[in-house]
Amino acid sequence: MSEEVRQAILETIESALDAQLRAVRKLRRGEPAETEWSAPRSRRSQVSIVEDILAEAGQPLHISTIIERAKSRFGQSLDRESLVSALTKRIKRKDRFVRNAPNTFGLRPSKPVKEGRAAT
Repeated sequence: MSEEVRQAILETIESALDAQLRAVRKLRRGEPAETEWSAPRSRRSQVSIVEDILAEAGQPLHISTIIERAKSRFGQSLDRESLVSALTKRIKRKDRFVRNAPNTFGLRPSKPVKEGRAAT
């Protein structure tokens, strides 16, 4: 095994152990340990933050407005280029978002459910 690979493995193990130790210390202090489903809003994905912002707005918004609202509502600074890239990938997959104009994004309308059919 090369020294570079060995160091990468050891760093990974050290990071995992450090996270476990922090969780144990929080539990000893009586604080709830963070789990994936209860992570604070500051640790939410950029895409989920944008989805919440657009749902709240009820209309498409320019990327600059989205970034401003993410900062004021969630206290999170979003990187413009990576956010546009992530949204563009979702749009190409027809997943949640649409582009209404240059750098303006909205939520994809949900499909109406036909009578007699259950929503999936």
